Amino acid sequence: MANIIITGSSRGIGFEMAKLFADEGHQVLALSRNEKPIASLSHKNITCFPFDISNKSDLEKLEEFLNDSWKTVDVLINNAGKLLNKPFLETSSEEFEAVYKVNVFGVAAITRLVLPKIAKAGHVVTISSMGGVQGSMKFPGLSAYSSSKGAVITMTELWAEEFKETGPSFNVLALGAVQTEMLEEAFPGYQAPTTALEMAEYIKDFALTGYKIYNGKLLQVSSSTP
Repeated sequence: MANIIITGSSRGIGFEMAKLFADEGHQVLALSRNEKPIASLSHKNITCFPFDISNKSDLEKLEEFLNDSWKTVDVLINNAGKLLNKPFLETSSEEFEAVYKVNVFGVAAITRLVLPKIAKAGHVVTISSMGGVQGSMKFPGLSAYSSSKGAVITMTELWAEEFKETGPSFNVLALGAVQTEMLEEAFPGYQAPTTALEMAEYIKDFALTGYKIYNGKLLQVSSSTP
């Protein structure tokens, strides 16, 4: 059984993934700013505490937990994300930066922290978006979000190259539209073709097996244009 860290686990895909991994017997550290939904499961295989990926003291708390409780990590899933749908000229510098603090700087910070605990056969999976893929259809209002998701695609490719001799493997999944609370908040009324549970099942399987075949790869996981 594996030790799995999942960020952004309070709802949507992250919440469903935590349950799936835990039900299979894996040990899950489910991290999110609001830990109450995942804590309410009272699952014997899930550990959780309040965690903001962009907060230095919370990263220090995670480091302390790993040193005390987990000696190794098998899978890190960078799932936490911040979505802003707002016209570019109406987006302040602070709002733009807030998206990057979570989607780029936070992903880099937690990956840097956890990497020494991950074995060569481990797997770092970062969740991106089809909007961050060069040449994909783009949507107005997503300058901050989609560009940040493009940044983590490139970071993943760079990490795979830098650690290709020592491991672990790094891959990035560019998701299309998934019916989550975050999507509903940004695009009220839009109905995505994929449920959070369906996507969670796919990501779970990929996280446990994809490293055997892929490293430094971007996989487009979408059946729709967005």
